[in-house]
Amino acid sequence: MAWAIPLFLGLMIVEYLVAKKTGKNYFGFAESVSNVNVGIAERMFDTFTVGLFYFVYDFLHRHFGIFHITSGPLLWFSLLLLTDFIWYWYHRLAHEVNILWAVHVVHHQSEDFNYTVSARITVLQAVARMCFWSILPVIGFPPAMIVSVQLVHGIYPFFIHTRTIPKLGILEYILVTPSHHRVHHAANEQYLDRNYGDVFIFWDKLFGTFTEEDEEPVYGLTKPLNSYSFLWQHFHFILEIIYTVRQTKGWLPKLRVIFGKPDYIDPTLRIRLEEKFLVQDRRGIPSRRLQSYIVAQVGILMVILFVFLLLVNMIPAIIQIGISLFILLTLINIGAILEQRRWVFYLEYARLLTLSAIILYQWSNPLLLLTFACLQLPLIFFRDPLEKGYLMVLYGRS
Repeated sequence: MAWAIPLFLGLMIVEYLVAKKTGKNYFGFAESVSNVNVGIAERMFDTFTVGLFYFVYDFLHRHFGIFHITSGPLLWFSLLLLTDFIWYWYHRLAHEVNILWAVHVVHHQSEDFNYTVSARITVLQAVARMCFWSILPVIGFPPAMIVSVQLVHGIYPFFIHTRTIPKLGILEYILVTPSHHRVHHAANEQYLDRNYGDVFIFWDKLFGTFTEEDEEPVYGLTKPLNSYSFLWQHFHFILEIIYTVRQTKGWLPKLRVIFGKPDYIDPTLRIRLEEKFLVQDRRGIPSRRLQSYIVAQVGILMVILFVFLLLVNMIPAIIQIGISLFILLTLINIGAILEQRRWVFYLEYARLLTLSAIILYQWSNPLLLLTFACLQLPLIFFRDPLEKGYLMVLYGRS
């Protein structure tokens, strides 16, 4: 898992250089940062969920397995086909059922389409997929086979999130290609809810959801999100469901909101929620200096995450929690900086507190503790000038 970070990051850089050389503007700064941030969170949470998924598969296989399937070339290919078939139906339902769309919508929020978009997978979506794939151990496939095939199945979609690769001839009839997936991510009316396949395209052709790319796609949601907030990206549609359920009378109509199509959600509700939960004075494109600071934070997070995943088995559980909290606070902080919010000052302080707590726990020392206590004094007595000074340095305004 750790070595996937430099590999995929390297491929993103290569794609960026290819696009730049051909004069194509496929990468927006804020969009790319937001995409990578979602991927960092998912990769971090994977540390805690992958073992859980394997345990679930193993439990189902041992207690409810119908057949005893052993390894073999034909069985491996059969498992790949079955995995992709189940994915097709999970993916299709994720667009047609609100509770599933709530965890999948994050993947479709970006108005860019490049390799960074492939990172927009949330841990909640991973849990939802696991629930669908849990039929595999019940059929009788061993957990080790399932996890191995899912690893391959999970790598392939990375390569279809790109605008730099044209149509691929005969492969268009068999595999999901970048052209097919560009259609899936498009907000054009004729492209909506099409091309659900992940590896093989023939499921879409078999079940009538295939559309070929003919006109240039427009990417993102039909109603753009208009926010780089890490938390808002993850939870806005869950809030829309909650508020719609609260306004709906009767249990059956309420259940229809949860398990029905996104059409049941009032399209004007998000505007009202944005007015309630988001500050509306967007400040435009971040300055060059601010972009450099954001890139530095993302780069540091990448290094921390790489080392964390590489050495996770050697790190005490309490330190794992502390590092995860620091990463999560930093991701929220970067989203707030992209929108140039004032309260990033307090997020920065929370990050420093978390980092200090990790250091104090790992190297418990009275002198360190005294130093840490003394460093709190300026914030207590000079909070307002410190906040104004910080915002002036960060944004060029207080």
